[in-house]
Order: sequence, then C-alpha cells, then structure tokens
Amino acid sequence: MRIQEIKVKRRTKRANHVRRTLSRQGPVVRLSVSRSIKHISAQIFDERNGRTICGATTTSKKLTAELAGKSKTERASLVGAEIARLAKEKGIETVVFDRGSCKFHGRVKALAEAAREGGLKF
Repeated sequence: MRIQEIKVKRRTKRANHVRRTLSRQGPVVRLSVSRSIKHISAQIFDERNGRTICGATTTSKKLTAELAGKSKTERASLVGAEIARLAKEKGIETVVFDRGSCKFHGRVKALAEAAREGGLKF
C-alpha cells in the first residue's frame, strides 16, 4: 500500500506543477486530457466560470462505430478530432493544453496533434 501512496503523490505533484504553470496565464479555456490503460478522454472547460463546455471520450456511443478495430493511438487521434469539432461548434478556437500528470508523447501527443489539425490553437 505504501508504494501506491507514493505513486499517487508523485502523479498529483506532476499534475499540480502543470496546472500551476498554466494558471500563470490567467483564467483561460483549458483542454484537459486524462487517460487510463484502455481509454482516453478530453474535456474543454472554462476556469473562470467552472463549467465544462464540451468533452469527448473513447467510451462515448457516438464514436463506437469509428473506434472499432483501431489501436489506442488511433482512437486518441479520433477523440482529438472530435473534441476540436465540438469546440468549433461552441465557438472556441484557442485553448491551453493541460496534459495532467501524463508525458506529452504517445496517445496524449496524438490527441493534441489531431485537435490542432481540427482547428484548435494552443
């Protein structure tokens, strides 16, 4: 149990460091990514009002047909394209990318690149 507590503290410390760096820019619209072993999800929310604007995940029923038979990285890029499309519908063009405690490579990077290709600017 002690090892798990240490891992959680380290993960929390990394995520807080990223968010502390982002908070220096003032209250902005943030694209937050969270991933697990199987799935990845992204949310865009407004820190000023504390409201979620839109979100996309690999467990959503809209994307079920598109995600079938794809690798985890390909699924992440589809989620990135979906979140960019939803943000465009809401009139959001510029966001700040919050990777949380994850490194910026692999699935997180694929999601970010797909969101950029979809028209979001970070």
